[in-house]
Amino acid sequence: MTTQELVAEGLQLPVMEAFYTIQGEGKFTGHPAYFIRLGGCDVGCVWCDVKESWEAGKWPVLSIEKIVEEACSFPGRLVVITGGEPLMYNLNPLTKLLKEKGFTTNIETSGAHPYSGDFDWVCFSPKKFKKPHPSIYIEADELKVVVFHQSDFAFAEKHAELVRKDCELRLQPEWSKAEKFTPEIINYVKNHPTWNISLQTHKFMDIP
Repeated sequence: MTTQELVAEGLQLPVMEAFYTIQGEGKFTGHPAYFIRLGGCDVGCVWCDVKESWEAGKWPVLSIEKIVEEACSFPGRLVVITGGEPLMYNLNPLTKLLKEKGFTTNIETSGAHPYSGDFDWVCFSPKKFKKPHPSIYIEADELKVVVFHQSDFAFAEKHAELVRKDCELRLQPEWSKAEKFTPEIINYVKNHPTWNISLQTHKFMDIP
């Protein structure tokens, strides 16, 4: 099989970076986690802080065996697959292998592509720049909406109507707009208690 065919099957994937750190956002804030950041994204968030991840061809294509081998070299057994946009790829083979090695699998995704993979926790962070694929709504365990503009509150509520009733709802201030929107998010959550607040605590700790 060619590299292109192997990537299409999910047997090899472009990896921008992989690192062991502390999860800074959402449900698993504070947990040690191994992050696998896949290269490639066609969503194009204007405020993305890893724009260098967008072009998949810039990054080495690794076998899933190599990816998992690296993950196994660290003591934690929580793995977060992120991007880029990880659902651009078939994640079934990678998550199957990770689970065979005893990992808890999480994903952070905009949901812009069909859902794949075997995940214990799905963090769905929809973006205005590309409509989510319908398959993500039933899978989402956590809806995390980044607040960059006043209209994002209504955007968040629109998606909250489409996820499961037990999906956890979180609003997160975009880092560059945190001074403006954190007080507004606090007031919003106090008045709409189905929502919680997510902060990028890794940035306060100055870790990846």
